[in-house]
Formats: sequence, C-alpha cells, structure tokens
Amino acid sequence: QVQVVDSGGGSVQAGGSLRLSCLVSGITYSTYSVGWFRQAPGPEREGDAAIGIDGRTTVADSVKGRFTIPKDNAKNTAYLQMNTLKPEDTAMYYCAADEKRIYGLGTLAQYNYWGQGTQVTVSS
Repeated sequence: QVQVVDSGGGSVQAGGSLRLSCLVSGITYSTYSVGWFRQAPGPEREGDAAIGIDGRTTVADSVKGRFTIPKDNAKNTAYLQMNTLKPEDTAMYYCAADEKRIYGLGTLAQYNYWGQGTQVTVSS
C-alpha cells in the first residue's frame, strides 16, 4: 500500500524560507515521479515543481528561482525548498507521487498517490 506523507508547513514572514518534506512508502519501484501542488482558497490546485523518474526537475515559472525540488532516494523523501517566500505563496501544499513516468509538472489526474497536505502561511 503506497503512502505519501507531506509535512513541514508553517507560518513565516515574507522573505523567509521553508522546506516541505514528502515521504513516500510502499511504492514498488525505486524511482518514481513526485510533484508538489498548491491550493489556495478558491483556485484550483496548481503545480509548483516536480521531479521525474529520471531525476529531471521541472519548476513552474511563477516560482522559478525561489523553489527547488531536491530528492533523497535513500530516504524515499522528496522536498520542496521554498526561499524568498511571498504572501501570495500562502496555500495548502500537497505532495503527489506515481510509479509512471510523468513529464513536466504533470496533471492532477496523472498522480495516483497524494499526501494529506501541509499549510504554508506567509505574512507580510
């Protein structure tokens, strides 16, 4: 049974940093696709960053230069490193994983396994 557990959210002031963690367990393959998505009240969930089976990373233009998605295969954990946070980054952040190859950020439907979400609040 695949489980995705995301954590690390919190409250920070604008300009600060947070690192979210995504622990994936129970997945058969040693490598898998991971994506980070955010959802603010109202708008649809949108992708911020993803890392594919081959390790190639994709970062949305809106957060490029501020967010990265490192991954530690030995720990089965992917991260979302968020720097220079802005109030508009306030959202619930979700980690998603899947065994199949996903190109770019992927779509919500392409990821079969989702974490419960972790809240990030950035104050001005």
